[in-house]
Amino acid sequence: MSQAFDRSAEDVGNIVALEHVNVTVPDQSMAHLFYVTGMGFTRDPYIDFGMRNMWINLGRQQFHLPVAKPQVLRGVTGIVVPSIDELTARLERVAPLLGDSRLAWRDANGHLEITCPWGNRLDAHPPGLFGTMTLGMPYVRFHVPAGTADGIARFYREVMDAPAEVVAGNRGRLARAAVGGEQAIEYLETDGPVPDYDGHHIAVYVADFSGVHSRLEERGLVSEESDPCQYRFEHIVDPDGGEPLFQIQHEVRSMTHPMYGRPLVNRNPAQNNRQYRRGHDAFQG
Repeated sequence: MSQAFDRSAEDVGNIVALEHVNVTVPDQSMAHLFYVTGMGFTRDPYIDFGMRNMWINLGRQQFHLPVAKPQVLRGVTGIVVPSIDELTARLERVAPLLGDSRLAWRDANGHLEITCPWGNRLDAHPPGLFGTMTLGMPYVRFHVPAGTADGIARFYREVMDAPAEVVAGNRGRLARAAVGGEQAIEYLETDGPVPDYDGHHIAVYVADFSGVHSRLEERGLVSEESDPCQYRFEHIVDPDGGEPLFQIQHEVRSMTHPMYGRPLVNRNPAQNNRQYRRGHDAFQG
């Protein structure tokens, strides 16, 4: 009993998972070419929306892509993929089919900075940087006005009951709220203009579902009472005075939500009919 451990080092906070990023797209065929054929992700085989929506699985997370005028997340979605080289090869194959779009990518010191056909930015990283994650979404990073990081960190600590801090880096001051053991929601201060909000959203699961709701309701921030297991808010404010800081809708789900922990199907994008390997259809992460 003489060995001492820092038990707080294993705390994950109240936000236990960042589940999906939702942006609308105008064309399902182009979305499939980019997210499935190019990025190597998997269209959810069980939840079928026909031609009005598609859910794209990557590890334990998803992109939700309803059909409408394109939305562009005001920042970057971080992803982990098993192989940067294989991802680059797939993007090269689909690029001619998406020639009139905004598709682009470049190497950035070991990771890929990718722009989707409608301007959304994805930063693809190799495994080993975010715990045990080999395929998934370790962070979403929003670009926010200068001077807002401290208030945003206070919001996540005091309203969402999530560990949050402000760190200074080469790109500027960053508010980082911890999500589970391997994810984060980040807010990077910028001196440049921040585009108007177009309605995209993120979805999170929280352990203290009623506590967060009460603190949001006290401040008049609940924007939708969806159902017994879900509500939404879209304004982040400074708890010290209530000053609005940033607008991004959070779809907040309880741990009793029927989709919490739902196993997601992930295929192995290296499989094809010419180089087929029996027993390797599914991604083994």
